[in-house]
Amino acid sequence: MMENKEKNLSALETEKQYEYIQKCREYVQQKEKELGRTLKACVNTFGCQMNARDSEKLVGILEQIGYEITENEDCDFVIFNTCTVRENANTRVYGRLGQLKNYKKKNPHMMIALCGCMMQEPHVVEKIKNTYRHVDLIFGTHNIYKFAELIYNCLNSDRMIIDIWKDTDKIVEDLPSERKYSFKSGVNIMFGCNNFCSYCIVPYVRGRERSRNPKDIIREIETLVADGVREVMLLGQNVNSYGKNLEQPVTFAELLSEVEKIEGLERIRFMTPHPKDLSDELIDVMSRSEKICHHIHLPLQSGSTEILKKMNRRYTKEQYLSLVERIREKIPDVSLTTDIIVGFPGETEEDFLDTMDVVRKARYDSAYTFIYSKRTGTPAAVMENQIPEEVVKERFDRLLKEIQQISAEMTRKNVNKTMKVLVESLNEQDESLVTGRLSNNLLVHFKADVSLIGQIVDVYLKEAKGFYYIGERV
Repeated sequence: MMENKEKNLSALETEKQYEYIQKCREYVQQKEKELGRTLKACVNTFGCQMNARDSEKLVGILEQIGYEITENEDCDFVIFNTCTVRENANTRVYGRLGQLKNYKKKNPHMMIALCGCMMQEPHVVEKIKNTYRHVDLIFGTHNIYKFAELIYNCLNSDRMIIDIWKDTDKIVEDLPSERKYSFKSGVNIMFGCNNFCSYCIVPYVRGRERSRNPKDIIREIETLVADGVREVMLLGQNVNSYGKNLEQPVTFAELLSEVEKIEGLERIRFMTPHPKDLSDELIDVMSRSEKICHHIHLPLQSGSTEILKKMNRRYTKEQYLSLVERIREKIPDVSLTTDIIVGFPGETEEDFLDTMDVVRKARYDSAYTFIYSKRTGTPAAVMENQIPEEVVKERFDRLLKEIQQISAEMTRKNVNKTMKVLVESLNEQDESLVTGRLSNNLLVHFKADVSLIGQIVDVYLKEAKGFYYIGERV
């Protein structure tokens, strides 16, 4: 009963937003007549796949309103979809906002909007209000579906509009979205996070976990497949928690089994699982599947049980290694990647050596390594024993060297094999090559032309180059 009520409310909200799209379209058409040219908009994305997917929704709405999308920030409407996981992400946004001020002087009717995780931090919004008064619109992560309505309000106001929600339980379906790729797409299966790792700002800026109805997810993927999509990436801050808060609980493994049944869909990926919740049921489903890619991104963060406890990760070094063992036993050709933080408060040399030990035993295909970044508002930011910069840098370099060596060894295992590759783009450095992705998520460059983009083809892997291959089409 509650589910039907929520669906009706979602449908009403969708209808309302389409009305605002129409009102904004009328404004844009009128403005184009006055100026004698097309109005252009630019959406720049900072951060993770969740942000990238949100930006596709922003672009979809802007196109429906009538804006032509450009990559040039010297245009009529610029939106920064921001990330706040690390301090330098905030600094980059502030730098770019300074540049936009000059564009706005030349083009007085230009609009500037900021959204995403960074906007969920009150001190950030306060700084923008006081220092960057040329910004027109600020909204956060919870009300992105109201974008058309917020644009309309902006067009009818001469003041900065700020619409930030602390949290929400609302999920609005069926709004416009413009995919970056015609052949692959991210699909949100849930929003928010309940984990509260002590170093992480995400639960504070993305809110509590809420899962989409499985039928809505399946319907979206079926629509995507009918439109030419061959690969989907199921997105959530912790996909292993999917379905726990639904009226009729569904596990992530059960959802994957349903997605696999969709005819025409060839590849399924997901991002990001949490080691504490990754079930044997999921490993079994992956081991039997013909569509789920044999790649698991399994964030470690630290190999020290003591540091993991301080991080509030809720698993031990031994539990993590046991999980890796079970995964490799059931899925021998799996590619494991990870995230590791170096220099967490209180990290000793012994703690760091535990991390190195896990790296050697887990043998990752690649790893994203980060120097600990203090995020205001998180428990870790006020912890004692913050590690000196020179110590952290020395450890970081040792870790990176170890990971690169292991990654190169892991990559070499597939040389002289023929594997299926989804061709994604022309190579950026050499236009005689295309770039594609293996099931294990590693890149392959080989000679071919643009006609292959979006197709899955057999490629012979001739040479390993650390994190990628040089191949030859079979």
